[in-house]
Amino acid sequence: MDFSSILTNAAWEIINPNTAAYALAALGLALHFGFSGLLNFGQAGFMAVGAYAFAVSVLTFDAPLWAAVLVSLAASLGLALVLGLPTLRLRADYLAIVTIAAAEIIRYVVTTNQLTEYTGAANGLAAFERGFYALSPIPPGQYAIGPLVVGANQLWAIIVAWALVVLTGAVLALLVRSPWGRVLKGIREDEDAVRSLGKNVYLYKMQALMIGGLMGTLGGLVFVLGTGSVQPARFGTELTFFLWTCLLLGGMTTIIGPVVGAMLFWIVLSLTQGILVGLVESGTVTIISTVQAGQLRYIMVGVALMLLMIFRPQGIFGNRKELVFS
Repeated sequence: MDFSSILTNAAWEIINPNTAAYALAALGLALHFGFSGLLNFGQAGFMAVGAYAFAVSVLTFDAPLWAAVLVSLAASLGLALVLGLPTLRLRADYLAIVTIAAAEIIRYVVTTNQLTEYTGAANGLAAFERGFYALSPIPPGQYAIGPLVVGANQLWAIIVAWALVVLTGAVLALLVRSPWGRVLKGIREDEDAVRSLGKNVYLYKMQALMIGGLMGTLGGLVFVLGTGSVQPARFGTELTFFLWTCLLLGGMTTIIGPVVGAMLFWIVLSLTQGILVGLVESGTVTIISTVQAGQLRYIMVGVALMLLMIFRPQGIFGNRKELVFS
């Protein structure tokens, strides 16, 4: 078993743009649920809307990079309005039902054959990232990051992705420490009490849903720009629950928690995949195949998450006291 290769692959997950995409979307969930009490089970929908709005803007309408990003963010705000207007005056579980259904509707809509010209149907879209890499100031070549060697385009994607994570985390920290953020925490714990003080609870919830959705959209952009392709299969329901795993792992009422949770999630997946496949290929384990080893790692992560919820439900960085809210 090649342990150096296994550890190198795990180290790559720490800086992988996909990990940054998960961190961005999980930060949006932290604002939704951790700080506002909004139960959003459709963050994959916000990621998909952002990704497809960007890709269609570039490929169909030949939009420049900045315009495509603005269209992507506007589409996210539109989705938040569509989801929030009929549900945010109701109980939290209505938002959960609507968001998970909306994410699946979006995924099925972009796979319809009637929209193949625009969305690529099941095959998705590709080759829309040229404008992004054209902005790179990094000369062509290979660059070493510790034990890793990456190309100029990869390095540019890494820098932009993690710069967005840092910027988004800083903005979120300022928001939740502001008077606006304190009202959100009050809504999370007892919205009737906040309403009795004259605050417009519905408006605060809508603002939180929109801002958290924008963070998910940024995650969707990073998710597809790094690979230069967008495919509907990547935005299934499991994506949202992977994001929830990242959030719960790090701590839902923290800023650093979702980021570290995303890193740990991918590191654990990489390590378990490498070790299990290595054991199968070396003949040490014979009761499963390499394909089954890939499936078994998700079972192991699921068991670990259940144990975490039993023994440390607040996550690694969370505060247990903040979990006691209605």
